Amino acid sequence: MQVDKRIDYIKNWISEYCKSMPKEADSLVVGISGGIDSSVTSTLCALTGKRTIVLSMPIRQIKEQHDLSIGHQKWLKKKFKNVDSYLINLDLLFETFKSSLSKFDNEHGMANARARLRMTTLYQVAAANNGIVVGTGNKVEDFGVGFYTKYGDGGVDISPLADCTKTQVWEMGEKLGILEDIVKADPTDGLWEDGRADVSQLGMSYQDLEKAMIDSNNPGRKKYLEIRKKNLHKMNPIPVCKMKND
Repeated sequence: MQVDKRIDYIKNWISEYCKSMPKEADSLVVGISGGIDSSVTSTLCALTGKRTIVLSMPIRQIKEQHDLSIGHQKWLKKKFKNVDSYLINLDLLFETFKSSLSKFDNEHGMANARARLRMTTLYQVAAANNGIVVGTGNKVEDFGVGFYTKYGDGGVDISPLADCTKTQVWEMGEKLGILEDIVKADPTDGLWEDGRADVSQLGMSYQDLEKAMIDSNNPGRKKYLEIRKKNLHKMNPIPVCKMKND
């Protein structure tokens, strides 16, 4: 599918989903990080003409990441009249959370806690505006290697980009005129104070992951499957203890 058609298809899909709800949503709520996925998602939401609420939710955020998020907010507001943007600083909330759980401190757990606090914030804003939370994950992250936080950025109502590769998201970003600094930025989940990039956590670039997903004979296939296996618990349904009939 050509990039223009892909953009129109996703935009229309979002609109049709809202209309199909028992009570049509009045707004689309998106958390933006300054990354390409959330930038494209929020722009596609704005293109529907429906009220789009974008939230920047810094938690001890690296300045460069935060600046990109605020820059995208400004770009959206200038381009679309149906966009409302908010800066909700979650530093104090996170500090309280971390202090309350000092006996259970764990670096990885606290990184994921950031994503879960943001998810809770998004749903509160959605509840107050008869809205739905729009996910920003792409196909590689959501269904390839499970590179997201369970019940964090994985906790959404709809996921418009989940059948698009990272390359396709980059293509849409360029076509939509997303800020060049965002398109060219190294992908990062923004959950770590050292600003580590996604490639350093995954051990493979998104381009290499995409090739390994598609081609079973790709040299990176074994590494891809190793990463995927560790995260299958996120992608599989929740295990349920089924009771035997008496």
